Order: sequence, then C-alpha cells, then structure tokens
Amino acid sequence: MDGTSMSGAQEQGLMEDRGRGSASRWLIFDRALSGPTIGLMERLDGWGYISTGFSFLLIGMIVFLHAWYAFMVTVGVNAIPAVLALVHDLLLVIILLELFRTIINFLKTKVITLEPFLYICVIASTRRILTTGAQIAYMEDVTDQIFNRYLLDLGGNVLVIVALVIAVYLARRALLTPAA
Repeated sequence: MDGTSMSGAQEQGLMEDRGRGSASRWLIFDRALSGPTIGLMERLDGWGYISTGFSFLLIGMIVFLHAWYAFMVTVGVNAIPAVLALVHDLLLVIILLELFRTIINFLKTKVITLEPFLYICVIASTRRILTTGAQIAYMEDVTDQIFNRYLLDLGGNVLVIVALVIAVYLARRALLTPAA
C-alpha cells in the first residue's frame, strides 16, 4: 500500500461520515479534502454568486437607463414603436431583477427554488409575444408565410405560458401541502 491510498478502516470511516451528511472530508484522487479547502471553495462559490448578482443588477440598471434614453429620443418621431421598445426593454430589466433576487434568496437560504425561474420564463415568453406582435403590426409587407409563422410562434408561446402557470400552481400547491 502506498502513502496516498486509504486503509479499509479509513474508507469505512469516511463512508460513515458521508452517511451522516458530513461534508468535511471528500475523496479526490484518493486523497481527502480537508475542511479548510472545502471552506475556501464555498467562500469562492459565494463570491461568484455575489459578483454575478451585482452584474445582473448593474446590467439591469444600464438597460433601464438606455431604454428610457432611447424612448426619449424616438418618442417624438415614432411614438408607438418607441413605447413598444420601452416595454420590451423594461421586461428585460424585470427578468434581470428576478435573477438578482433569486441570487439574494440563494445566498440567504442556500436553497435554489424553482418558482422564480418559472416567473422569469413567463416574463420572457410574454416579452417574446409583445415583440413579435409589434414587429408584425408595423411591417409594411406581411406575406401569408410570415403571418403563419407569427401565429405558430404566438401559439407556441401561449402554450409555454399556460404550462408555466400550471407549473407555478403545482409548485405552490406542493409547498402548501404538508408532508405525510
């Protein structure tokens, strides 16, 4: 037996620790990681979430400011497209803020929940419907083929929204139902 492999008793003890939920020692390349190594990795993971969260917040603020700037510049020339573009961009900001909020909740609880992602998908599908509808409404020459593609896209997104709303309902119901 070389110095890097564990004895049967050490491996058995490690398996027993794992069975009790101990995360203080893991086998990697036949070596156990120590608590400080795992602690460092968890801190780096936390900083990764924090930096990603701040990035979502910063990008959201930039998109928000740019959307309002673009709206102010174009509203006098083309009011309806300017309003639709503003709504489109503001829905993107809401998506970014939901991602930011999800990261905050994860950092508080260390649990990733499904519901915020379902909301993000509903918002994204709604955004797609509004964007596609606005594009079609202001096209000069809409052929039957383009209109049929629009209807398929619209129908697909509506089905996605219905499925997501059902998923939100089921997720909430599962949280409210006491475990047996």
